[in-house]
Amino acid sequence: MPLRFRLPKLSLAFLLQAAACGVVAWSLWHGGVDVARTTAGAAASTVPAANALATQPAPIPDAQAATAGAAAAASAAAGAPATSAARTTSAQPVLAGIDVTVGRNDTLDAIFRRLKLSLTDLASLRSLPGLRARLDSLRPGESLHLTHHDGELFGLERRLNDAETLKVVRTADALKADVIQNPLEMRTRTVSGRIDSSLFEAVEAAGAHDLTAVALADIFGWDIDFVLDVRPGDTFVVTYQEVWRDGSYLKDGPVLAAAFVNQGREYRAVRYTDPSGVSGYYGPDGRNLHKAFLRAPLEFTRISSGFNSARMHPILHRMRAHHGIDYAAPTGTPVKAAGDGVIRFAGVLGGYGNMVEIQHSRSITTVYGHLSRFAHGTRAGAHVTQGTVIAYVGMTGLATGPHLHYEYRVNGVFKNPQTTALPAAEPINPAYAADFSARTQPLLASLDLAGGLMLVSR
Repeated sequence: MPLRFRLPKLSLAFLLQAAACGVVAWSLWHGGVDVARTTAGAAASTVPAANALATQPAPIPDAQAATAGAAAAASAAAGAPATSAARTTSAQPVLAGIDVTVGRNDTLDAIFRRLKLSLTDLASLRSLPGLRARLDSLRPGESLHLTHHDGELFGLERRLNDAETLKVVRTADALKADVIQNPLEMRTRTVSGRIDSSLFEAVEAAGAHDLTAVALADIFGWDIDFVLDVRPGDTFVVTYQEVWRDGSYLKDGPVLAAAFVNQGREYRAVRYTDPSGVSGYYGPDGRNLHKAFLRAPLEFTRISSGFNSARMHPILHRMRAHHGIDYAAPTGTPVKAAGDGVIRFAGVLGGYGNMVEIQHSRSITTVYGHLSRFAHGTRAGAHVTQGTVIAYVGMTGLATGPHLHYEYRVNGVFKNPQTTALPAAEPINPAYAADFSARTQPLLASLDLAGGLMLVSR
């Protein structure tokens, strides 16, 4: 008799539970976390809207966030509308920076035209209170820093002096200018040295710079001819100030005290500023080192022909008195007025070529010949002060090479400017004697501490 099997009667609830278990098992087997979430999300959509928590969007997984970012970038590249953050970033222009070295006769207008910068911006700058004079006084060789975008000015920086910087920036409304203060620090230093070949080399070897070498020559220039008189073995000690800015060395400052031994003879100088604010260099006894006339009317050079009553003229080839000093120097070397006075003549005169004659008093006249050109303001009737540049070395007239011919006349008689005693300036006012002594003694003492035996030995 055949066997018969009868299936049990299954309830609807049992069947639904079995189906649900099957779905879950299949999902887990196939990495069904995402599927489960999707299913849960689908299920959540059936939850009544009144359930506020069920309506909050689920956090986007990291992978989905990266996909979303890539999609956003792709849509942006395709020209899709940018977000507000993207619009803010793109609104900032990329600025170009330019460093400009000011040339001779350069103006800011010429610089703007050369760089194709907005002349409207330049007009706006020049209209700012007090700015026009600071923009029009450009110095050849100085540096300007400008920033711009497609010719529109966004910034300008100019060093006005050692302690001030002009800074221009573009704000939301207009261009704005400020003067930034750069505090300077003064450091006092004392160095000493011995001359082997030149003063410049000796000062540099001692640790100072060219400005200090020039200052030494200016201070002692009335007593020592640094062209003719300086010898190897001469020594010096100098106390001076160094100028520092933002922790960096800037330049040598003024000489405070100095001693120089020239051919065995010692000269000393100290800087003193009197109560009225006038500064000068004096000897320890208050004698003014400033003379009425400079020994040499130009910086370091060499004497190519001295004062001589009978010299063979290099061009005329005959004996002829040479009533002056010839200083060989490169064309263009500045020539200074030897003393205060009035220019009696400035022009061309025979063998002198371009010549300047200065009347200093009723009795003293100086002459400068063979000049290449005259300085601005050098004309007959003009007043000049000692040290003012009046012309430049050349070889006009009867000259075989570039040099300055310098004459010193007293009551019309030619004198040798190298040996003639020069009139002295006024000494310390007796009313300032006590103040002078109190202020200068520490400076003079610094020379002894640093120089030691150097000043008295050769």
